[in-house]
Parts: sequence; structure tokens; C-alpha cells
Amino acid sequence: MSKIIFIEPKAPNLHIFSQFAMPRLGIFILATMMKRRNWEVDILFEEKKPLNLSLVKDADIVGITTITPTAPRAYAIADELRIMNIPVIMGGPHVTFQSEETLEHADYVIRGEGEKPFMDFIDAWENGTPLTTVPSLSYRESGDIVHNPKADFIPEMDTIPYPEKSLLLPHLKTIAGQTIVPVQTSRGCPFNCTFCSVTGMFGKKYRFRSINNIMEELRQYNKRKYFIFFYDDNFTANRKRAKELFRAMIQEKFKFQWSTQVRTDIAKDPELVVLMKKAGCRTLFIGLESVNPESLKSMKKAQTLSDISDSIRILRKNHIHIHGMFVYGFDQDDWKTVKKTVKFAKKTGINSSQFLILTPFPGCEFYDKIVKEKRVVFKDWNLYDAHHVVFRPKKFTLFGLQKAQIFSHTRFYSLGQLFKRLIQFDWVDVGLAHYARNLNRLWKKKNRTFLKAIDLLTPRKESVITLDYREKVQL
Repeated sequence: MSKIIFIEPKAPNLHIFSQFAMPRLGIFILATMMKRRNWEVDILFEEKKPLNLSLVKDADIVGITTITPTAPRAYAIADELRIMNIPVIMGGPHVTFQSEETLEHADYVIRGEGEKPFMDFIDAWENGTPLTTVPSLSYRESGDIVHNPKADFIPEMDTIPYPEKSLLLPHLKTIAGQTIVPVQTSRGCPFNCTFCSVTGMFGKKYRFRSINNIMEELRQYNKRKYFIFFYDDNFTANRKRAKELFRAMIQEKFKFQWSTQVRTDIAKDPELVVLMKKAGCRTLFIGLESVNPESLKSMKKAQTLSDISDSIRILRKNHIHIHGMFVYGFDQDDWKTVKKTVKFAKKTGINSSQFLILTPFPGCEFYDKIVKEKRVVFKDWNLYDAHHVVFRPKKFTLFGLQKAQIFSHTRFYSLGQLFKRLIQFDWVDVGLAHYARNLNRLWKKKNRTFLKAIDLLTPRKESVITLDYREKVQL
């Protein structure tokens, strides 16, 4: 029996979800497919358990998935495996758009949606047929790099198996007695946000799994000890389909609660929100992005400040927790934007907030713009996690943009805000605020070298954080 091992590398830096890290689903889907082909399968998720290369010495081939900030770690692992004469194939959003860079470390790269190309690759591997038959594959042939034409997106999502429970569960984290289970019900996005690479990976057309197929997967986790996180980039993209799913979940009387990502446009359909709550929704993650109308226009977000306010009001009315995500660093942003954003987040009563730094991820329109304008300052992929400034912004210094993020988290999760939640008996919010405050302090401590580096790149009169990195941030 042939053996394949899949690896997801650990993120190099702290981030808001460091204690809630969940694996990406791609390798679990591929592992399920390979198991059905009678291959021996193993999965190594570094966020859950440190990687021991002795565990992979008997593998016939290793698959590594990576996003941009984990790429250096993925490359290091691949280099070691090739020294051990183990072939390496890599996939994921970063290698899709940086395939030639990746082939300096891996033998093969699958670009974009991976299920069909990977199975075609295994067919060629088993039968000894030419690799030219494998769509979306990049590899070297006689020293030259070959990029096979990309495969069409899979039209019928039900043909993609959901991960086997036995493969997935050992790699999931349990928090407060609940195991967080990732589930994906759709792919693709018709929007064209300049800082997002989703359309490059999965296309602009929404593709959905059938309601019956989704329900079949969810029934496996119909216990209170499970908490479902739907990985969809926009879970309510098709409102009619979303309502059908919510009604089915309500009828099934599922015991678990769940969270997902949505856009602000859900506020335009109050019935949708009511059904969502009845179906067990606890928290919604929303890309609010900015309170600066010019920034919203620039990023092609297709939403307004009014849309943002309406969505928060309606969700709070239905007692759904809101995790609002904001991004700083667009050419239209300045310190007025930062102060207005924090004030808005506190005033509207968002339960938790994440203030991110605009990052030029390969594969997005913004990356091409920043590279063309020669504004990239750091090319270390470890830093491309939306928590480190890596390009030169228009209306901030490097240090100023980094300080904007630190300032925002400090103010939003201040002792005053923590006390306010405490007297309102919002225990979940209290816990999140306490966690966020500690994480903010720990991030500054672990990133002292980086902070000093960008401080040195900043004119002295604009230096804005004291060298001991105390909690207080001076304006």
C-alpha cells in the first residue's frame, strides 16, 4: 500500500486566532479521497502538534498546503523532505500565485482548486503516464519549468467529499468544552475586493453544495459539545439558498451552535437574520473594513457606511454577536480614519473587533499595484499576516501604520470597555476582551525587534511608541 502524508505548517507569529487555530480543509478533503483510493494516509497539523520529520520517513509522497505567512516554514519542511528523497507536492493560495518560487523547494505545485488536478496527478503517478495530462500542475522538465493549463472549476460541489470525521477530529481544538468543527458549503465570490485573492483561487461564480449533502455532514456533529464554523467566504451569498439551509437546520433541531462570515448586505433581509438566529447562529464575522467612504470605494467593497451601521443594528436586535474586522492602510486612510474607526466600533456596540493592516497578498489586485509602484518594504513572507506593516503607505509612516493597529486594539479593549462588559454580565465578551488585551501585550513583546526596525525607518519626530512598549500609546 502506498502512503501519503499531508502537512499544514504552523503560523510563525501571534494573531487574533492563535488560541483558536483551525486547520484548512483542503488536505482533509484530499486525505479522504486518497483513503478511498486505498492509500495509507496521515495528516500532520503543526498548530496542534509539533512536526517530527521521523514520522514521514516512510511516506511515498508528501503534500504540503500553505498560505502566505506559512510559506517560509512550508519551504523549510519541503527542503528537508527532499534531502530525505521524499517527493513533495504543494498547494494552497500562496503557491498558486508564486509557483516558480515554490518549485525551488517542491517537486510539484497544484495551482488553484486542487481536488481534480490532484486526483489526475495520482493517476499519472500510479500509471506512469505523462504529467502533461495533469491540469493546473507546475513542475520541472529537463530543468525547465512547465505550467500546465489550469483546470476548470468543479461545477458540482457534491462531487467533492466532505472530510471524514475520523480524519478531521484528532486535529481540532476544544475550547470551553466545545470542539470547533470547520465546514465549507460553497466556493467562489462575484465581488472583486482589491485586497482579496479568493476569486483567483475559486472563481467569481458561487458554487454551492446541495442542502441534503450539507445536512448529511452536519448530522455527524449533532451534539452540544461541537461548535460549527462555516468556512464560506460569504455564507449568505445566495439568500434563497441560505434560508432553505436554515429552515432545514431548524427542522432538524440541531444541538450545536455555529458561526460564519457574511457581508453587511444581510441587513437588507430581516427574515434571513431571524432564521439564522433560530438555526443556532451565535457569532458572525463581518468584513466591515473601513468607516472611510473613500477607502470603501477604493477597495471595491461594494458597501457603504450606512450598510455597515444597518447590519450592526439588525444583528444586535436579534442578539447575534458581531466580530467586526477593519483594515487600515488604504491610500485614503490617515489618523482621522483610525480614530473614527475605533470610536465607531465602540459606539455601535460590536462585541469584538479585529483591526488589521492592509497586506499585499500575492494573487490580489493590491499586490500588483504595490509591486508596480515599488512600495514593498519587506519581502519576508513570515510578516504577511495582516499584523505587520510590509509596504510603504501613502498617509502613514511605516511605524505610524503599525501604531494605528496597536492603538486601536488598546483602545477598543481598554480597561474601561472591559468593565463596561463586566457590569452588563456579557461574560463571553469579557473573556474575549481579556484574551485580546493579553494578546496585544504579548504581540508587542514578541515583536520588539520588528518594532525597533520600523522605528528606525521612521523620522524621529514621528516616532510614536515608547521604546519600552508600554500599554499607553501616545498620540
